Amino acid sequence: MHLARLEMTNFKNYEEAALDFSPGFNCFVGNNGVGKTNILDAVHYLSMTKSFFNSSDTLSIRHGEDYFMIRGTFVTDDNSDELHCAFQKQKQKVFRLNGKEYQRMSDHVGKFPVVMLSPADSTLITGSSEERRRFLNMIISQYDPSYLEAHVRYNKALMQRNRILREGGSNAGLLEIYDEQMAQEAELIYQSRRKLTENLLPLFRSYYEKISGGVEKVSIRYRSHLGGGDYLQQLASSRERDYALQYTTTGIHRDDLAFEIEGHSARTTASQGQQKSFIVALKLAKFGLISSMNGFAPALLLDDIFDKFDQTRVEEIIRLVGSGEFGQVFITDTQQERIHRILDNTGVDFRLYRIGRKGVVEEEITNGVK
Repeated sequence: MHLARLEMTNFKNYEEAALDFSPGFNCFVGNNGVGKTNILDAVHYLSMTKSFFNSSDTLSIRHGEDYFMIRGTFVTDDNSDELHCAFQKQKQKVFRLNGKEYQRMSDHVGKFPVVMLSPADSTLITGSSEERRRFLNMIISQYDPSYLEAHVRYNKALMQRNRILREGGSNAGLLEIYDEQMAQEAELIYQSRRKLTENLLPLFRSYYEKISGGVEKVSIRYRSHLGGGDYLQQLASSRERDYALQYTTTGIHRDDLAFEIEGHSARTTASQGQQKSFIVALKLAKFGLISSMNGFAPALLLDDIFDKFDQTRVEEIIRLVGSGEFGQVFITDTQQERIHRILDNTGVDFRLYRIGRKGVVEEEITNGVK
């Protein structure tokens, strides 16, 4: 499976743009701020129905306009699928597959999976537990639709429970109903996350060793209240505290991942280089797991990886992802000669775009030929 064509209208800094892609490597070069990353984010939209960077769709509309539109053609063997995504201010987002509109965006997630690696990923280690839960959710939802549905139902029940807690009083009967709803969904979510962590760990360790060339022992541990026994009992036991604090203090919405190097927290003791290797290995392990679960490779989006590594290490990463295990790759860089030389050295099939000012595609090169 690969994305053969992308069209954008009023998407971020692009007024109109259409690009045809290689099934292998697709590179976007140009100065900072010209819109290279926005192309990767458009690909992410077509896969996940939302931006990798912005929580609000309004932020993806080109300045001065009131809507954006993205179209994509995905090719699998001899078949092709047409995707259409449109959003207008003050209206609902529209998402269509081969002309048929989705009633729920969640029904699309996982059909055309994607893995993004960005400098913003540093928050996986340095940020809050919410970032790491999002990491788990982004993986599982791309191969298990029932997980995403359970997560939506859990969050709805959690919101209602928290509303009752804020209102105070003694509405214990209604609270118990939401406790039961949450417990039912939480068990599926907990088991999915626990299994994911177990399956992710050997892949992660293998990629970390290849990328870092080091011998450090690295680990990922999944931490959840549900590992401590019956969740319904935990909710009942924490009820008095929850009323006092006016929110639910126990549950899968408080889950976290512990990232460790040599038994110590990667957040507090790892060097900058170790943290960078840790994040790249995590994302490549995510890629490998989604590939094995779906039976085909996701698109891999590498945004400004020279910000993470020196040129030698980047060449090693590109050689790794160009080995055949990975499928279609999208990569951004500020220096055309640098990325062109690395791609030539690794011998991968590639198409290179030079992005000029105001998001204009000035030049296209395919394996060194304009």
